[in-house]
Amino acid sequence: MHLVSQYRLFAAPTALLKTIVLSTAVVSIAILSGCASKPQIQNATRYATAPDYYTVRSGDTLSGIAARYGLSYLSVAEMNDIDVPYRIYVGQSLRLKNSGSRRTTTTQAVAQAAPIQRQTVQLPTTPATSTAPVTTTTAPVASSQVSALRWVKPSNGAVIANFNVAANVKGIRYSGNTGDAIFAAADGQVVYAADGLKEYGNLILIKHIDGYITAYAHNSKMNVSSGQNVTAGQKIAEMGSTGANRTMLEFQVRLNGKPINPINVLPIN
Repeated sequence: MHLVSQYRLFAAPTALLKTIVLSTAVVSIAILSGCASKPQIQNATRYATAPDYYTVRSGDTLSGIAARYGLSYLSVAEMNDIDVPYRIYVGQSLRLKNSGSRRTTTTQAVAQAAPIQRQTVQLPTTPATSTAPVTTTTAPVASSQVSALRWVKPSNGAVIANFNVAANVKGIRYSGNTGDAIFAAADGQVVYAADGLKEYGNLILIKHIDGYITAYAHNSKMNVSSGQNVTAGQKIAEMGSTGANRTMLEFQVRLNGKPINPINVLPIN
């Protein structure tokens, strides 16, 4: 009886101790859970201050950029005319604020460059004419019957390959020498100027009105940067062989995201 009594006295505090330990653990978990949830609520409002423009870096996504600044990726896509599947490019300049001033550049030919937005760009009723002599860095401009844009050939080199999707030629390839001038095919805004796509080397993408985007690949030197407005015939790069096995320009035209034959828009002569 004495031993049984001692066992009961020993067992009771032990059970009580377990109860206290378990209760303390439950309270601790509840406290930790509460503490863990609070930073989520606080951090939900601790967004970085959004700049007027953001330059896309490697690894960025449209939704990730928007979330960083507490913005809707759909709003950012709409402000920058980015359609599904919402692809962005390294070096691309994204507008994040409606109230911010737009980036524009001025040249001797254009006093004020209009932002690339379909609803605000003023189109000429007739092709502009010029009496100024053509220089080595400016190509003659011609109008196209299929677009309100004025188009110019991007290179003075000979054509070495025509548009042929079956042969994976999604544009026109021009031959030439390293350093030959490459021209903007139409008025627009540079949305990419980098070497992130190795098969295209130094690549420039220009966005135009009416849903057009033009691409200029394999350049040895790029004379423009993302966000810069350019005019038809303006020298934007120099021919090279980056990403290719010979010196050439691969010129592509995309309409609403799909490659089309550049002959459909380029002047005949």
